[in-house]
Amino acid sequence: MTTQTAPARKVHTFFSLIKQSLKGEEYDYTQGSIRKAIVLLAIPMILELSLESVFAVVDMFFVGRLGENAMATVGLTESVVTLVYSIAIGLSTAATAMVARRIVRKNDHAASHTAMQAILLSIAVTLLVSLAGIVFAADVLRLMGAKPEVIAEGTPFARIMLGGSVVIILLFLINGIFRGAGNAAMAMRSLWLASLSNIILCPLLIYGIGSWPGWGLTGAAIATTIGRGIGVIYQCYYLLKGTNNIHIRAAHWAPNFPVMKNLIGIAWPATFQFLIASGSWIVLAWLVSTTGGTSASAGYQVAIRNFVFFILPAWGLSNAAATLVGQNLGANQPERAERSVLLTARYNALFMAGVTLTFLLFAHPIINVFTKEPDVLQTGTLALRIISSGYIFYGIGMVMIQALNGAGDTKTPTLINFAGFWLFQIPLALLLAKGLEMGATGAFIAIPVAETAIAIAAIILFKKGSWKKIQV
Repeated sequence: MTTQTAPARKVHTFFSLIKQSLKGEEYDYTQGSIRKAIVLLAIPMILELSLESVFAVVDMFFVGRLGENAMATVGLTESVVTLVYSIAIGLSTAATAMVARRIVRKNDHAASHTAMQAILLSIAVTLLVSLAGIVFAADVLRLMGAKPEVIAEGTPFARIMLGGSVVIILLFLINGIFRGAGNAAMAMRSLWLASLSNIILCPLLIYGIGSWPGWGLTGAAIATTIGRGIGVIYQCYYLLKGTNNIHIRAAHWAPNFPVMKNLIGIAWPATFQFLIASGSWIVLAWLVSTTGGTSASAGYQVAIRNFVFFILPAWGLSNAAATLVGQNLGANQPERAERSVLLTARYNALFMAGVTLTFLLFAHPIINVFTKEPDVLQTGTLALRIISSGYIFYGIGMVMIQALNGAGDTKTPTLINFAGFWLFQIPLALLLAKGLEMGATGAFIAIPVAETAIAIAAIILFKKGSWKKIQV
C-alpha cells in the first residue's frame, strides 16, 4: 500500500509545484527546500526561454520555403543580432543582480527605482544601436560574406531586424527585472505572448492571405519585430500596474546617475562577456560562409536554430541559479547559494544529456523539417551532430557562468569567455577550417571543444568562491 501511494504523492507534489510556479505567487527563495526553490524558478524560466527559442525556429521554418538565399540572410542577420542580444543580456544581468539584492532586503522602492533606471539606460543605448542598424544593414551583410544576390534580397530584412533592436533589448531587460524580483512567471508570460504573436503573424506577412500576396522575407522581419513589441507592451503594463514587489511610479522616472553608474559597472563586463561570445559566433558564421558557400551557410544556420532551441531552455535553468545566488547572497547565506548552484548544474547536465542523445540519433529528420535541399540538409545534419557532442558541458558551464553573474561578479565570466572563444575557439576553427583544409567541418568541431574547455574553467573558478564576497 505504501509503495503505491508514495509515488502518487510525489507526482501530486510535483504538479502542485508546477501550478504554483506558473501562478507566479510570491515565495521566499532563501528559506526551505532548495529543490523546491529551483523548480519554482526554473519551470517558468525554462518555458520563457523555450518560447524565445521558438522565434528563431519559426522564422527559419517559414523562411526555409523561400530558398537558400533567404535562409542565409536570416542566419547572417541573426548572427549580427546576437550582438544586440549581448547588450540586452548585459543590462538584464545587472538589473537581475541589483533588483534581487534589494527585493530580499524588503526594499521594494529601491528595487523599483533600480528597475526604472535600467530601462532609461537601455533606451538611450538602444537608440544608437537601432540607428546604426538601419543605416548600415547592407554593409553588415556584405561584411558577413553574403553574395550579391543575398544582399539584394536580404537588406530590407536586415534593416528591420537591426532597426528593431529596441524591442529585443527591452524584452530581455524587463524580464531580467522580473526574474530578479523572483517573478519568473511574469517573464514567461511576456515571452509566450510575443512568441505566439510571431507564430500567427509570420505566415500571414510572409505568404499573405487571400488575394494579398504578402511581403516574403521582409514580412518575416516585420512579424518578429511586432511580436516582440507586443511582449514589451505587456511587460510595461504590469510594471506600471504593479506586480508582486515591482511597481514603477512617477517618482522612479527621474534619472539617478549613481544608480545608473552601478548598473553600468555590472552591465559592461556582462555585455562584453556576451559580445565576446557573440563575436566568436559571427566569426564562425563568416568562416562557414567563406569556406563552404551559401549552401553550407544555410545548413549551418538551420543547425544553429535547433541548437538555440534546446540551449535556451537550459539557459532558463541557469537563470534560476542566478536568481538564487543573488537572493541568497542578499540574505547573507553564501553556502545555500553554492548548494543551489551545484544542484541546478546537476539538473542541467541531465537535461542536456537527453538532448545530446536526441540530436545524435535524429539530426537528419530534424534538419529535414526545415529544408529539402540536399546540400543544405547534409551540412545541417553534420553540424548538428558535431555541435551537440558537447551539450553536457554546455549545460554545466552555463549554470556556473550565470551563478557568477547573479552574484554580480561579471568580470570573471568575461575573462573566461575571452580566453575560451578568442584565444582558443577562433584560432582552432581557423586552423581546422583553413590550415588543415577541413572547411566548414573544422569550424563545427571547434565549437564543442572550446565550450568544454570554458565549462571546466568556469567550474574551477566557481569553486574558488571569491564571488561570495561581491557587493552590489
